[in-house]
Amino acid sequence: MPATTTRPAALADRVAATDWAALTGELDALGCALTPQLLTPADCRALSGLYDEPGHFRSTVDMARHRFGSGRYRYFADPLPEPVQVLREAFYPYLLRIARDWAARLGRPAPWPDTLADWLALCHEAGQSKSAQILLRYGPGDWNALHRDLFGELVFPLQVVIGLDEQGTDYTGGEFLLVEQRPRAQSRGTSTVLPQGRGLVFTTRDRPVRSARGWSAGPVRHGVSAVRSGRRHSLGLVFHDA
Repeated sequence: MPATTTRPAALADRVAATDWAALTGELDALGCALTPQLLTPADCRALSGLYDEPGHFRSTVDMARHRFGSGRYRYFADPLPEPVQVLREAFYPYLLRIARDWAARLGRPAPWPDTLADWLALCHEAGQSKSAQILLRYGPGDWNALHRDLFGELVFPLQVVIGLDEQGTDYTGGEFLLVEQRPRAQSRGTSTVLPQGRGLVFTTRDRPVRSARGWSAGPVRHGVSAVRSGRRHSLGLVFHDA
């Protein structure tokens, strides 16, 4: 069974067709922003169905066992399924522009090369050679604690999660949560319903926040609220390896 019914070139075209100026503006305002439709319902079912095919994965994490929340997720093994690889490569050049701009605002180095392959080569040279692409499954009562997906010294500052089920039909609850610590202020939370087939771009660790003294780094963590009923799957695209 193919991992998606959509041709790989069409997946890349959908990423390219995103209004990146508008998405970047929303990222600057909130720390997260939704893409247009990337995957069809059939694509989503094909990808979520991979969860039950262990040969695609290098490991499975029981979140309750590690006190990460409740539920399970699986790390894809290399080579990645074609649609996962295509989406990751398609997103990288657009996210790279944002990453470099954020680094400039914060006065930080921008170590990310022009291509994903070159960046991953740097990760591998630093000992980060394991795939960090994730397929998550939540059932009733499952949730994901606030966290950051940091797997080593080399970090890409943006990542993407794509909803594979329809909230209100396949499951209820399970909103994506983003909590940002504002400089010298109380934390701010953002809750997003993750539509089926659409991606949410969000910050991995921190992001530039304007303050009276210029730009400050606002630490950010993300998680998932409790699923009240049904089953929720999502695909996590991370742009550094573990």
